[in-house]
Amino acid sequence: MSPKKSYPLRINAEVLAAMQRWSDDELRSLNAQIEYVLRDALRKAGRLPSPGQPPADPQRGGES
Repeated sequence: MSPKKSYPLRINAEVLAAMQRWSDDELRSLNAQIEYVLRDALRKAGRLPSPGQPPADPQRGGES
């Protein structure tokens, strides 16, 4: 796993509250929930390979 980097995030209060409720329901920290949602969205968009899959070919625009 690559090292984690800190990043200050400005986020709408309503979105933050919804993420906090979701993270509480999933028994995750808020930070872990935000990372989970981002990773899931990136995988679905083809921007992040699924675990165990090779990275997408940059010459093909990230599509496999």
